[in-house]
Amino acid sequence: MGTFCSVIKFENLQELKRLCHWGPIIALGVIAICSTMAMIDSVLWYWPLHTTGGSVNFIMLINWTVMILYNYFNAMFVGPGFVPLGWKPENSQDSMYLQYCQVCQAYKAPRSHHCRKCNRCVLKMDHHCPWINNCCGYQNHASFTLFLLLAPLGCIHAAFIFVMTMYTQLYNRLSFGWNTVKIDMSAARRDPLPIIPFGLAAFAATLFALGLALGTTIAVGMLFFIQIKIILRNQTSIESWIEEKAKDRIQYYQLDEVFVFPYDTGSRWKNFKQVFTWSGVPEGDGLEWPVREGCHQYSLTIEQLKQKADKRVRSVRYKVIEDYSGACCPLNKGIKTFFTSPCTEEPRIRLQKGEFILATRGLRYWLYGDKILDDSFIEGVSRIRGWFPRNCVEKCPCDAETEQAPEGEKKNR
Repeated sequence: MGTFCSVIKFENLQELKRLCHWGPIIALGVIAICSTMAMIDSVLWYWPLHTTGGSVNFIMLINWTVMILYNYFNAMFVGPGFVPLGWKPENSQDSMYLQYCQVCQAYKAPRSHHCRKCNRCVLKMDHHCPWINNCCGYQNHASFTLFLLLAPLGCIHAAFIFVMTMYTQLYNRLSFGWNTVKIDMSAARRDPLPIIPFGLAAFAATLFALGLALGTTIAVGMLFFIQIKIILRNQTSIESWIEEKAKDRIQYYQLDEVFVFPYDTGSRWKNFKQVFTWSGVPEGDGLEWPVREGCHQYSLTIEQLKQKADKRVRSVRYKVIEDYSGACCPLNKGIKTFFTSPCTEEPRIRLQKGEFILATRGLRYWLYGDKILDDSFIEGVSRIRGWFPRNCVEKCPCDAETEQAPEGEKKNR
């Protein structure tokens, strides 16, 4: 893949500060533990280097580690790419279709959004990922997705090593009695004998590494499938939510129009090549994008402006039907909700049955929005903002004022 031909460049040493964050510390810690234990277990107790299979296995483990770390650091330090400060479209009349960012003092280019963590407008922003302590966007989307693919594959290989190590070392040392199971933790019987015996500490470390490897495989693997699904539609997570709100707006007001996502080329392979290229550099400049027939460069931004003007669509009102403790990964809300918990530093909202929520965006099993602390829906009241499970809420009936609006007025809107 051409991504491996690109070179990681540090604009300055300030970029190294991204490592001083809980996300990269945990991610690199998991990689280090799984990789190190897999190599130790393989060389000492399972597949010695003096055999052909052992040598190939060891090279594969090193290869997984190098590729995982390369794409991880590439996603972290190359970054997503940002809208130039003070940017404005070449044609001044096009600015009427764009939102203006007061922080960056620039217009938001198509597909770009302002990130509060990075404090910049990000090109083709997908989300801000705490595990790389950076945004995922135009420039690093390919590296980030490759990391999500390679990490589970490497962990599957490591998990196989851990299981086989424990099996081969303990198989001949288990004696089953009527009342007890005795485990002899002396050195395994093999020729030549291992330099270091497979003792209790080695067994505990291998078991711990196995748990990390299996957990990473499931969690990161699911993130990969989510990413590849939206890549094949040439979307981002944010754009997927915009499309959902667009369809909701059209359905509610019974408009005679069909929302067509402008950047979907109609071919999954062409959509795939928008992100993954042999040169390692994504297509385009991040400011202008190829669009499908019948759409133009600002079709999506015009839809965003419509949604911003429509308070009902911008903030969909939900009523809480089930209590939620505010846990990051709630076990009692279903396995899909547990494993698809948003990988973000944004907080979770504790919910109680009967409360009301204004949702502004979301994922398949999670929503993000504001909990209203009083009985008023007037803009500016005190709110608590964060994520909450989608299966804890249900959409409220339309506001009385909107429900009584004449049918013609709904269509005109």
